[in-house]
Amino acid sequence: MVAVGAVIQDNEGRILLVKHKPERGGFWQGKWICPGGELELGETIGDGIKREVKEETGLEIELVKPLPAFERIVKSDKGFSLHVVYIDYIAKLIGGELRVDSDVGEALWVKKGELGRIWDEVHEDTKKLLNLAGMV
Repeated sequence: MVAVGAVIQDNEGRILLVKHKPERGGFWQGKWICPGGELELGETIGDGIKREVKEETGLEIELVKPLPAFERIVKSDKGFSLHVVYIDYIAKLIGGELRVDSDVGEALWVKKGELGRIWDEVHEDTKKLLNLAGMV
């Protein structure tokens, strides 16, 4: 799976994090993550990021800087249950009104200096992403 997403900053320097609804389940369940999702066949990376952010949050973004790609391989008793390649950008908010969609149950703007107070609730892959983005 190729996952695309964005570390989104607003004009106040806050970062947007989201949590999926509990009934959705899955690998990222119950943890704060950056908006994003699966790249669709025939879709460019940039278009995929913008689409996923718009679907999950209602926001418009401008892609600022690509971040190094990284991957996660999840093993299970039966072999492998997930192999995801993350392709993310630092992005800035340019418009829209924050609203969560059917997959996302919560959204939170958090200042970089305040990430520590929710760090235990941030998904470990998102922690890596935020480190790559220089946000922590």
